[in-house]
Amino acid sequence: MAGKIPPEFIDDLLTRVDIVDVIGARVQLRKAGKEFQARCPFHEEKTPSFTVSPAKQFYHCFGCGAHGTAIGFLMEHDGLPFREAIDELARLAGVEVPVEGGEQVRGPDHGPLFALLDEADGLFRRQLREHPQAARAIDYLKSRGLSGEIAARYGIGFAPGGGDFLLSRLGRTPERCRQLVDCGLIGEQDGRRYDRFRDRIIFPIRDRRGRVIGFGGRILGDGRPKYLNSPETPLFHKGRELYGLFEAQRGVRRGLERVLVVEGYLDVIALAQHGIDCAVATLGTATTADHLQRLSRTAPELVFCFDGDRAGRDAAWKALETTLPLASGSQPQRFLFLPEGEDPDTLVRKEGAEGFLARVERATPLSQFLFDQLTAQVDMTTIDGRARLAPLARPLIERVPAGVFRDLLEQRLSELVGLERRAPSSRRRTSRAPHQGALEQQRPSRTAWAIALLLNHPSLVTRVDELPTDWRRASNQGVGILVELLETIRQHPTLTKAALIERWRDHPHFDYLQRLSVHPFLRHVTEEGAGPEFDGALERLGAEVRKREWLRSLDDKLRARVGRDPDDPRAHRDDS
Repeated sequence: MAGKIPPEFIDDLLTRVDIVDVIGARVQLRKAGKEFQARCPFHEEKTPSFTVSPAKQFYHCFGCGAHGTAIGFLMEHDGLPFREAIDELARLAGVEVPVEGGEQVRGPDHGPLFALLDEADGLFRRQLREHPQAARAIDYLKSRGLSGEIAARYGIGFAPGGGDFLLSRLGRTPERCRQLVDCGLIGEQDGRRYDRFRDRIIFPIRDRRGRVIGFGGRILGDGRPKYLNSPETPLFHKGRELYGLFEAQRGVRRGLERVLVVEGYLDVIALAQHGIDCAVATLGTATTADHLQRLSRTAPELVFCFDGDRAGRDAAWKALETTLPLASGSQPQRFLFLPEGEDPDTLVRKEGAEGFLARVERATPLSQFLFDQLTAQVDMTTIDGRARLAPLARPLIERVPAGVFRDLLEQRLSELVGLERRAPSSRRRTSRAPHQGALEQQRPSRTAWAIALLLNHPSLVTRVDELPTDWRRASNQGVGILVELLETIRQHPTLTKAALIERWRDHPHFDYLQRLSVHPFLRHVTEEGAGPEFDGALERLGAEVRKREWLRSLDDKLRARVGRDPDDPRAHRDDS
């Protein structure tokens, strides 16, 4: 368990605190039957689709897909790290947080680093207003069309030239100097310490809670590098952070429908200057899976903005490859390619917000960009060319999560190649009731379905002993997880859904299990119907195992027969 906190304590903590009280202190809830409802705090909506279940101690938004336990809510809504979320719930419950082995677990205290970065942020801002050298910075910002109001909103500052502006003001003791190094504000070379940011316009980088965790700087003049970011520190990891995310979250909650992913600080700020305050920028790195995870709950749609040249399309392709494992179709992702020589900053100043947003509306959907890029690599006018398309596309499509969106990609591939494709998952659907219709495409595999049911109804564990055990021999992905879940519930029969899921927080499949626990198909399963559904999933899984084993046995017999001497009379004996 993260932080070496005993899992039993987390189980108990989740029974002591009521998720309704935790969320209700931050979101206005109203009773709706056995549950509570609200407008989702993670996206703008007019009709409440955010539900909180006291029985399961779990929340779920049917609009944007946000879901989790009280711990997860504090992490997502308040931006708390896992340990701080535990501490907050323990404070509410009036208990101390114990640790395994009896030693008090205390993570590193980053409070002094946050305080120092905040001091530096204040100094940089004041220099933009007061320092004699700041006129060049102000003139540059004005030349980019930025107002004083937008500069203040994004906390733009100025780092004077020379090598010891911050060092001389904030590094008056050896301990403070060490902290300045730790948070990336000063560098060291040949025993000499110096300010990392010199003669630069400064852009503070904030985390989701609005705390300064690092800085970016744009050089004034022709020096190199043109843009400089804070180095990796205990607080700042460029592969996870996004410039402007804190500000964009506010815009999204006011009703904006999308987040734009752009390449630079000034792109974000220029768009905000024109009223488009939903843009974020990566920090000198390609879009990562961590970036996408952070953005997945920020807005209903993502639009990646790239230059229209070859480098821009290469960058877009890398973003697409990163996106595929998360592309379920529930959150559309599109790609906007700008005219050559333009970036969001220059284009929005030239065309205005209306013109730029018109381009955003015409942005290319992920699926179209995928197939446009692949078909450009083959000759689609010939059979041979179309045949080459399939091996190019299939490895990419296989990275997409199973579901409707992946089925549609496979269908599109079949259309392009010129092959008639069978309906997806047709063999699975033949044994199910026809009235379920299109919802069947949403139903997960038998193993995943059993896991989803068990997470929502832990009491189903009592039914397992009455069922055949053949399913345990299945090699299907997830059987090991199912077995481990069953053992956990047997050992701790009073676990709620929330506590059961929290026990998997450090597991690589934690996010997958959370998504399974709120699978859309579960809405169509009543409390009484969960048992038969669970039995059926395990029985069908066991039947598959028996069939596979019978076929393997038959194959072994045929192989043995073929291997005999044809003149041996035993080769003609009926082995059936």
